[in-house]
Amino acid sequence: MSFSIFFPPDWESGSRHALYWLSGLTCTDENFVLKAGAQRYAAEQGLILVAPDTSPRGPGVADAADRWDLGIGAGFYVDATREPWSVHYRMYSYVTDELPVLLEQAFGIPAGCRAVAGHSMGGHGALVCAARNPDIYASASAFAPICAPSRCPWGRAAFAAYLGDDVDAWLGYDAAELLAASRYAPGLLVDQGEEDEFLADQLLPAFLEQACAASGTKLTLRRHAGYDHSYYFIASFIGDHVRHHAAALRAHSLAV
Repeated sequence: MSFSIFFPPDWESGSRHALYWLSGLTCTDENFVLKAGAQRYAAEQGLILVAPDTSPRGPGVADAADRWDLGIGAGFYVDATREPWSVHYRMYSYVTDELPVLLEQAFGIPAGCRAVAGHSMGGHGALVCAARNPDIYASASAFAPICAPSRCPWGRAAFAAYLGDDVDAWLGYDAAELLAASRYAPGLLVDQGEEDEFLADQLLPAFLEQACAASGTKLTLRRHAGYDHSYYFIASFIGDHVRHHAAALRAHSLAV
């Protein structure tokens, strides 16, 4: 696994709070750090940025060579239980446990106080990580997330490959299902472009709205006319997300 990490000025004497960014299909750990323009906002707010890769890579790692939405670059942030994927594709555990523990030990990042955000497949991952671990993630946000993967073609194909045919197993990685069943107290910030080519058939934000209404999770869903699924969209509003997470992490530190 590879990951990118950005340290703000004077981070060693600061709060050392970290925002984890989960990227989308076909991405690596470099897409966000090269295209989003988030570093200047993180420097202003004193936030560490951590960008893991979207899947394992290298010799012996299973792949679907004829697919761009499965295998390398498309880990979907689940712990695969079906062979051959179960050998290496344990992205949920990597993002929520293995990588944070490594960074907490190496750099003194506070344990149990993180923020998480992501785009598309990574937006799905961010919402799932937060919904399943509300005591760990002080805040969560997403750009154009896959909100109900068990109901869309991308998610159904990936879940069937990684988790098998038991639909009940899929629901543990479905943000809409998780958030309908349990309130995420910090609330969620989500941005969605209205010209997104994947909006109608893959992203399905209406299910996220219904889920948050059912559980009482505060959802700030901002729709933007003229914006698509690209990193131009992310770069336009990433400053809002960084400030959102910085404020939540500061408030969490004061409350504990």
